Amino acid sequence: MKKNILPLILYFGVVPLVLSFITIFIQANNFLLTTILPLVIGGLTAGGIASRTLHKTDDKKGRSLLFLFPLAYTAVLWGIFMLINSGFYGADSWLVYGIFHIAMAPIFFMTILMGEGRLFLWAPLAYELAFVFSIFTSFLVKRARPAFNKKQALTLLTVFVVAMGTGSAVQWQRSKTVLPSYGFEYGRGYSSTDLTPYEVTNPGNILPKLESPSTFKIKKPSDMPVLDGAEAAFPVYSAFANNVYENISNVANVSEIVSFTNTIYAYERLLSGVVDIYFGAEPSKEQQEMAKRQGKELVMTPIGKEAFVFFVNPKNKVDSLDVSEIQSIYSGKIKSWLELGGKNERIIAFQRPENSGSQTLLEKIMGDTLIMEPLKEDVPEGMGGIIEQVADYRNYDNSIGFSFRFFATGMRDHANIKLLAIDGVEPTPENIASGKYPFTANLYAITLKNNTKPGIEPFLEWMQGAQGQEIIEKIGYIKN
Repeated sequence: MKKNILPLILYFGVVPLVLSFITIFIQANNFLLTTILPLVIGGLTAGGIASRTLHKTDDKKGRSLLFLFPLAYTAVLWGIFMLINSGFYGADSWLVYGIFHIAMAPIFFMTILMGEGRLFLWAPLAYELAFVFSIFTSFLVKRARPAFNKKQALTLLTVFVVAMGTGSAVQWQRSKTVLPSYGFEYGRGYSSTDLTPYEVTNPGNILPKLESPSTFKIKKPSDMPVLDGAEAAFPVYSAFANNVYENISNVANVSEIVSFTNTIYAYERLLSGVVDIYFGAEPSKEQQEMAKRQGKELVMTPIGKEAFVFFVNPKNKVDSLDVSEIQSIYSGKIKSWLELGGKNERIIAFQRPENSGSQTLLEKIMGDTLIMEPLKEDVPEGMGGIIEQVADYRNYDNSIGFSFRFFATGMRDHANIKLLAIDGVEPTPENIASGKYPFTANLYAITLKNNTKPGIEPFLEWMQGAQGQEIIEKIGYIKN
């Protein structure tokens, strides 16, 4: 018994532990590849060394079967923890999994930090499969037959397959509602698109200029209202500041005056008094309640019009939806495009985070109809592991998403989408201006009634005036 345990400790304890420490010192961009590759090479090498011992003894004690146990052990352990965590690699209990796989502890530590949950399975499996492959390849080359019990081997194989199947089933089920992360690359992680072309500090920005000098100017940085808002509104208020705030690009704390933290955080900053003017769609019910609880009164100044649009991949045969069909899609009642005249494919309906401007408008369209759970994504958080958040839109053939027309067609690189007509009415500038398109929304500049900063009131009046509306129209919104 002791003679059988010692090889297991050596080849599946000491050797992988050494390899684990080696992998964490390898510096490369692809963390997954640089972790797996040394384990595969190490597994092949260790398996080759172990096979020499087996051939010398003719494997009379069936030790080759012993080397299949770690594979079954890994599969069973992974399957159990997948069931416990419903496939979420960000759960704290994976730390316990690491204790049961102590030889891989250094790798699992880095896995948690890097947010690469796949390595909980593939790190030990890569080494173990390579080890077993090396041993059985050596038997084939030398035309030798291992002397293990076939029933025991079949049992181990069955356990491995069932355990892997269980874990994979959990993962497949999760894939229906949780997608791999795309993540936000821009704006310190707040933005899903590159806002650089609209920044006042960018000498090559594409912000529109007025035909004649601005009739309203704010010269002192201390008098400049602090601006923040929704991603889709950033080009608007950045252009306002570029035309009204004198020499704004040279102001020392420009990023604090013309700031961007997206809808949810910007609204909270407005209520806390950090931000003077918030730009975006109407606040959600929860945001309005937040203002009431804090005793704050919102002043909502409409400065432009925009269309709330639904879009699909151009390959989708569906060109128009009515309101009831949208409600049925986002409540989960209609699940296939076939029911709407399209292909027999499952509808992948993307949503936006709660309290974002576009999600608020979806809730308004849905009325009393409950919205189904949104698609999520597992997001690596660098030194903080993995979190779940609402998935950003992916332009799959069977997807549907929603946003504001300008953001979907002007700011995002989503040229390959098709805007849907609603009740047969397309979201054209003419239909938006006339109000014929049913999902027309206001773009607001929102302030607090008790904010007495001198520049706010005349700035709001300027936005609603001829020059402010000129900027609105040049950006791509519809003027009031």
